Amino acid sequence: MGSGTTLDYCELTDIGRRRANNQDSKAVLAPWGMEQYRRRGWLFVVADGMGAHAAGEMASALAVEHVPLAYEKTAARSPPLALKSSIEQANAEIHSRGESAFDMKGMGTTCTVLALVPRGALVGHVGDSRAYRIRGTTIDQLSCDHSLAWEMEAHRPAGVEDAIPKNIITRSLGPHPQVKVDIEGPFPVEAGDVFLLCSDGLSGQVADEEIGLLAANLPPKESAAALVGLSLVRGAPDNVTVIVARAGENEASRDGADTTAWPLSEETPAAANRRPVPWGLLATAAASLLVALVAFGAKASLGEGLAQAVAFAVAVVMGLVFLGSLLAAFLGSIAPAGGDVRLLRPGAKLGSGPYRTYGCAASAQLVEGIIASVESAADGLSSRDRDRLLDAAAEARKPIAEGNFSAATRAAATAIAVYRRMVEAARSDETAHG
Repeated sequence: MGSGTTLDYCELTDIGRRRANNQDSKAVLAPWGMEQYRRRGWLFVVADGMGAHAAGEMASALAVEHVPLAYEKTAARSPPLALKSSIEQANAEIHSRGESAFDMKGMGTTCTVLALVPRGALVGHVGDSRAYRIRGTTIDQLSCDHSLAWEMEAHRPAGVEDAIPKNIITRSLGPHPQVKVDIEGPFPVEAGDVFLLCSDGLSGQVADEEIGLLAANLPPKESAAALVGLSLVRGAPDNVTVIVARAGENEASRDGADTTAWPLSEETPAAANRRPVPWGLLATAAASLLVALVAFGAKASLGEGLAQAVAFAVAVVMGLVFLGSLLAAFLGSIAPAGGDVRLLRPGAKLGSGPYRTYGCAASAQLVEGIIASVESAADGLSSRDRDRLLDAAAEARKPIAEGNFSAATRAAATAIAVYRRMVEAARSDETAHG
């Protein structure tokens, strides 16, 4: 927890039950105090790599290394611009590394970034790792999945049920020199809001309502452990990574705290901003001056009459054209070059999130679903471990009968922790025996 801030968080990753290595990565960039919080806030990053051998692992590691570094340099000027440019810079670095080695070619990673700043929560992301906000008994998905399943579902006629592959993503960092980055927010923050980033190793095994239930009713350290543990209970076929952050009073958004407009694009250097010389106006001024002088000279040589009046009128008109062109050229040269930088005004928001919203109030149905999963995981355990796990599940059911669903949620987390310790003990035993 940074000095002067009231945010509580926990970050956790697990290799899962079927993977040989962990291709997920995570990072947290905490402010040292309130002044730095006002300048660039908190930054949380989750990345899920892809690629043969160590390629995915390297891609995600590069993402969580370069995003915070790049964000730190530019966040004071504009958090949304810093988010976008930092992810783009990470993409360029991953692509360059992938092109430099044959066994790394084509490597990629998802990247979901949450910035908590005084104006609110900003999300920048590529891929299908997710960002959620849990407020009270509601969970909102703040990011959309860049996946084939998400896109097909969005365009599927109502009532049509198709088997859609879940693991095909349509956008990632690394495979291409450029990448399109989605920026969402800022979303106003209230004290007690819980923000959660995760790889699809969690969201693929745990329903959104269950994520919201555990994150809302448990402190970040306990909810992160319970969520990873529930993924293990359900087989954890992929790496699992989660960051849970609960905002306090100091992180709550306050109206009027930040009234500056945020640049959304890079400013053009001063030399490039300078207006070009208005040669057209200057040429018009020169030509009109010449005609005025000729007409004025002709007037003197003409006698009294219509010709002299016409020459005088032409001289006056051309003189006015000369002065007008000269004035327009001057004003145009000193006027600032506008329109080069897009701005986000206070109160405005980027993106279309939240994309999905679910109720996650503690209920008999939600808690029972978790306990049933724990009981199913007891199959195949030794009789001693099986009895321990079933006893823990039975204890979790007791508060349900009493209608105390919050207590039942905490008891279910305890049962999950029993299973997670068994998994870790089994891993230690396998390592010890080679």
